Amino acid sequence: MEHAPLIQLSEADLHQEEHVVLRGVELEARAGEFIYLIGRTGSGKSSLLKTLYGELPLTSGTGVVCGMDLRALKQRKVHLLRRKLGIVFQDFELLTDRTAEQNLQFVLKVTDWKDAADRERRIAEVLEAVGLENKGYKRPLELSGGERQRLAIARALLNAPDLILADEPTGNLDPETAEGILTLLHNLAREGRCILMATHNHDILKRHPGRVLRCQNGKLEEIKAATAPQA
Repeated sequence: MEHAPLIQLSEADLHQEEHVVLRGVELEARAGEFIYLIGRTGSGKSSLLKTLYGELPLTSGTGVVCGMDLRALKQRKVHLLRRKLGIVFQDFELLTDRTAEQNLQFVLKVTDWKDAADRERRIAEVLEAVGLENKGYKRPLELSGGERQRLAIARALLNAPDLILADEPTGNLDPETAEGILTLLHNLAREGRCILMATHNHDILKRHPGRVLRCQNGKLEEIKAATAPQA
């Protein structure tokens, strides 16, 4: 039996305050897919991601993310949605006064992992998954840029989400480091997760193929990867 889509938007208008940035959005995404989100600055990429993780309300059309109805989502319930997905930001958003392990402990505690042994086991698992098994004692500023992004991905994996939203996760990284992060994200898709990644770097679309969605002129459209560099 085929599972329901992890993202399903239909006839959705996406707003930033009173301004409509994307109109009539149709989007369906399923487990195992890697989807690039491209478009110029201000075209609506971040607004789409923020709508999907509940920072911006959906006020028209229909939207379901990880089984939760965005139209019915109250602000006090947004944390329940975010437990079901992982979010990776360009600027990491790590707690710089805590070690890598303490950053991960913080997330597990606020998402109701009560047992200390279970938390330690899960932290070890995600650090190993991103290649940081020997770096848990270091604070973010003692890590390289690529290691900090790997830690941010480890944080996104803690609650074993089916969906990961990544906003320019390689934007501040050198090419070699960015390649490692992309490989890691694509491996997660091969393991069955759905990855939706916003990016300005069209060169990666040929090296690491996936679905390509473009925000342009207030619309979201799916295009062939081969045409993406002209976006």
